Amino acid sequence: MVESPQSQNALSIEELHEAWPVLSPDERIEGFRLLPPAVADDFFLDLSARDQADLILSLPPGERRTWVRLLPPDDLADLVQAVEPEQAEAILSQLDDMSRREVNVLLAYAEDDAGGLMNPRFARVRPEMSIDEAIGYLRKQAREKVETVYYAYALDAEQHVVGVLSLRQLFQAAPDKKVADVMQRDVRVVAENTDQEAVSRLITEHGLMALPVVDEHNRMKGIVTVDDIVDVVQEEATEDIQKVGGMEALDAPYFEVGFFAMLRKRAGWLMVLFLGEMLTATAMGYFEHEIARAVVLSLFIPLIISSGGNSGSQATTLIIRSLALSEMRLKDWWRVARRELGTGLALGTILGLVGLTRVMVWQTLFNSYGEHALLVAFTVGASLVGVVMFGTLSGSMLPFILRRVGFDPASASAPFVATLVDVTGLIIYFTVASLILRGTLL
Repeated sequence: MVESPQSQNALSIEELHEAWPVLSPDERIEGFRLLPPAVADDFFLDLSARDQADLILSLPPGERRTWVRLLPPDDLADLVQAVEPEQAEAILSQLDDMSRREVNVLLAYAEDDAGGLMNPRFARVRPEMSIDEAIGYLRKQAREKVETVYYAYALDAEQHVVGVLSLRQLFQAAPDKKVADVMQRDVRVVAENTDQEAVSRLITEHGLMALPVVDEHNRMKGIVTVDDIVDVVQEEATEDIQKVGGMEALDAPYFEVGFFAMLRKRAGWLMVLFLGEMLTATAMGYFEHEIARAVVLSLFIPLIISSGGNSGSQATTLIIRSLALSEMRLKDWWRVARRELGTGLALGTILGLVGLTRVMVWQTLFNSYGEHALLVAFTVGASLVGVVMFGTLSGSMLPFILRRVGFDPASASAPFVATLVDVTGLIIYFTVASLILRGTLL
């Protein structure tokens, strides 16, 4: 609980950040007002768009304008998208005409596109300017509207990007030189409809602080900065982890998702997985005569199918992440298949030997499996080799298949792979058993 202003005159950012998730709206307002004025801006800018919106809407109308106008257009667009339409209008009404137009332009883009991420305020110069003129012009832009100045972009009269130069290049150049003499002409740009994941990959791969966004006519519309990409990377990783866990990705933090929305996100996949597991019962029914004649085989069913599911989950997790990081492409599926086939064989052999040893040790100590214990041991060992190989191969190939047909590879969740391997694992197990134990237990 935050102390009242009478008992405490100031609060640190760290203290408020730590308490923020458990505070009520009134306590948040009280705690925010206890922050020293020098750090309140930084605290506000560090909040999520949803928390910024809640805070602004909780303030009296007279205070809202100060905090709304502190945000750049791209952050304002995120904030507006996080609230209801009537709340969005209350926020937009606090903006001047120019800022409102900028935000409305950004809202016209898809949220996950480069256009939706970009900041339309960026440092620009003309290639024919002298270095001194360019520095003076940038100083004026920084005072008036530009939020961040990582690079200065040289634009022609039609707003096409013709070059870029860093501030270091600008200040190191001779004052009488032209921008065109110093600028780098090979400029990496992205189209306004480029997906945010591709944008983040470009910035990460090339170590950029910002990336220009252009329209279909190559006119520069804004920049996506590295701080925007940090949020994108975290968001994409969160979505992938949630999908790999066997559910739909949440659109908000855990505690902000309503009860019925959470049910909807989780129940669909659980039903699919449940229906898949029903095939396991069908497979066991198909082999009911073998189970009845050799009950000892049923003891090892959990061991066999869980090993296949675990190996498949390992493989699919590795491949999903590698695809997300662009460490491999679709054309690499055959290389992956060969590698995982060998890996599956090795892992299956290791587990098979452990399983075989376990059966023989228990037989020696407790005479648990009767006179055909050695054959049972070989059945378990050979089945583990086959099931683990199949689990590893199917787990590694499923993300490629999904990517090929246009789905997110992260949809190849570990529980889904485990369900698939459960059914095939039973088939492999009882097929191996019928070959090895024919004429004895079967």
